Amino acid sequence: MNHSSKLALLSLSLALAACSSLDSDKINYKGAGKGPSLDVPPDLTQLSRDSRYTTPGEAVSASSFQIGQGNQSAPTAINSMNDVRIDRAGTQRWLVINRPADKLWQPVRDFWQESGFSLTMDQANLGIMETDWAENRAKLPQDFIRNTIGKLFDSLYSTGERDKFRTRLERTANGGTEIFISHRGMVEVYSNTQKDTTVWQPRPVDPELEAEFLSRLMVKLGATQEQSKALMATGVSRSSARVTTVNGQSVVQIEEGFDRAWRRVGLSLDRTGFTVEDRDRVQGVYFVRYVEPLVDKKDAGFFSSLFGGAKSDANPLKYRIAVVSQGESTTVSVLSATGAPDSSVNAQRIVKVIAEDLK
Repeated sequence: MNHSSKLALLSLSLALAACSSLDSDKINYKGAGKGPSLDVPPDLTQLSRDSRYTTPGEAVSASSFQIGQGNQSAPTAINSMNDVRIDRAGTQRWLVINRPADKLWQPVRDFWQESGFSLTMDQANLGIMETDWAENRAKLPQDFIRNTIGKLFDSLYSTGERDKFRTRLERTANGGTEIFISHRGMVEVYSNTQKDTTVWQPRPVDPELEAEFLSRLMVKLGATQEQSKALMATGVSRSSARVTTVNGQSVVQIEEGFDRAWRRVGLSLDRTGFTVEDRDRVQGVYFVRYVEPLVDKKDAGFFSSLFGGAKSDANPLKYRIAVVSQGESTTVSVLSATGAPDSSVNAQRIVKVIAEDLK
């Protein structure tokens, strides 16, 4: 089947899918990766298998996460909901659990595998795991034709979308753990006016998809579905982030104290395609790098436009993201790889992207 036929079928399928709301029946990644290899775009496979997850040299501070060295005295009762709560700011949500990280790593890993994903990153020393790209088959329309012959020709159906999720575990000062889940998505689009070839481009983050998986993870960790829904429905949603200029440099100003700002900036970096190589919470610095997706140069998409167009190579761009607070006000700035203030066009764009996600 050529690209034009595939997308024609996709367009018909999406037209038949009248309901777009997200609920517990709208997620099904199980078996999504078992179809023909053509269902997994080569550029997406490359994104999840490059070497950007390898931490070069000695870890500055992220290795101190050391899951095996968590506070063993923290509660570990699986059936208690007294040790689990949801925190929220704007479109961001995360779990706060009064259990040590070493008691949570394996259940979280099992959760993603039971949900139909394989893991391409599984680094306990960094507290980060990431799934491979997968397709949400629940988005396919359950029409008469598919219900009749779909099982025989299921590989002909595609949503034209792929998703991956990053989970980050952060230890808290009292020996507990914060769990963040961030989504990244790609969509297949036509690359020319003839509509005979396609490319894969990034699509917007889906906060409700993140929330749904947080809710399901809560159930995995001992909550009932009713408790999970109640906790997800509560939580104060407040957010204030804006771009301003300090000493000639564009920065993000957040009207929150350090602890909360640190958490939210980390989640924004996960969402917007940066790889956190290391982090130093004491100094308030994230060490990040960005590797451009392998998209068609004729239509490079959001991330290429973010960094000034298609690149001729895949060399990572390295930065430091500094989080500095005074009372209940926090400034987020972009530094070069050596720690110098960066006022380049790229740095200004990064600031805007972070500020937009924090709203």
